[in-house]
Amino acid sequence: MREIKLAEVELQFAELIWKSEPIPSGELVKLCEKELNWKKSTTYTVLRKLCQRKVLQNENAVVTALVKRDEYFAMQSEQFVKDTFQGSLPGFLSAFMSRHKLNEKQISEIEEMIEAYRKEKRDV
Repeated sequence: MREIKLAEVELQFAELIWKSEPIPSGELVKLCEKELNWKKSTTYTVLRKLCQRKVLQNENAVVTALVKRDEYFAMQSEQFVKDTFQGSLPGFLSAFMSRHKLNEKQISEIEEMIEAYRKEKRDV
């Protein structure tokens, strides 16, 4: 899968779209003016760049995300584990849990995720 990295301002822009999509480009300009204090030209410049990178699309003056929020943050998490822990999820979890104790609810949720993964893997 291709790597996507958004600068902070691009991420703020994407967050507005993820919350509002599909959004007409005219409404997006107004939203960016209100939320980010941007001019129309800034909005369209950032929109054009993210469309060129295939993160967003502006079709018939309606803006939608080609990369959804959950997908983007999953990619960022995977890249962090790869870069910082040589791709070792157990290494990441060990480091995380050495400083942050999990409560019973979190432990149960993780166990349920692992069990669902095992079941899915068996069914394939």
